[in-house]
Amino acid sequence: MEGPGAQPIRDAATVVVVRRGQEGPAVLMGQRGAEAAFMPSKVVFPGGAVDAGDREVPMAAPLAPLCAARLALEAPPGLGQALAAAAIRELWEETGLRLAMPGDWPVPPEPWAGFAAGGHLPSADALTLIFRAVTPPGRPRRFDARFFIVDATAIAGDDVGFAGASGELSHLGWVPIERARTLDLPFITEVVLAEVAHALRRGGTPSEGVPFFDNRDGRSEFRRLR
Repeated sequence: MEGPGAQPIRDAATVVVVRRGQEGPAVLMGQRGAEAAFMPSKVVFPGGAVDAGDREVPMAAPLAPLCAARLALEAPPGLGQALAAAAIRELWEETGLRLAMPGDWPVPPEPWAGFAAGGHLPSADALTLIFRAVTPPGRPRRFDARFFIVDATAIAGDDVGFAGASGELSHLGWVPIERARTLDLPFITEVVLAEVAHALRRGGTPSEGVPFFDNRDGRSEFRRLR
């Protein structure tokens, strides 16, 4: 086990949005700022840490049963809902794109006010858990990140303009998977891209079980959550 003063591990969610076109599948990616504390200047998928309020966010459609069951493995009760909400919120904040359905909020909390504009409720049923990875020790920040894959057809409205993006990611765009592998990527993003490509070759179905890079206790272990 790690000793006193070890960097805390925060739960996080990342979204791999796939758009299919005549030139093959492309994924939504952007570049982190050069001054970012975590993975500066790297090209990444949208994502970020779970906020306390994510646990209370109403959903127009819940997670699919298999995805919910896999998120529940080796996790506190209720975390799956918060991870789905975080994935949807981070996608919205960083790209302006909504995974949503029509619906009304009682009173949306501040991080969700823009998302709720126009009568949108988050919808989690299109999210599929495809990967889980814990940041190794020694990094400036550590996350227990769940990677979700989702088809761009689940996005409500335009998926091109990114007009509502926060600016946290620059050069947002749809990158063909083969070209994405040539960019300046974090190691874990390279690994997840390979898993996404494998899933797409299977018709969009992830492999049996969810690959898990587990570095929680300081010892690197690769296994699958089934």
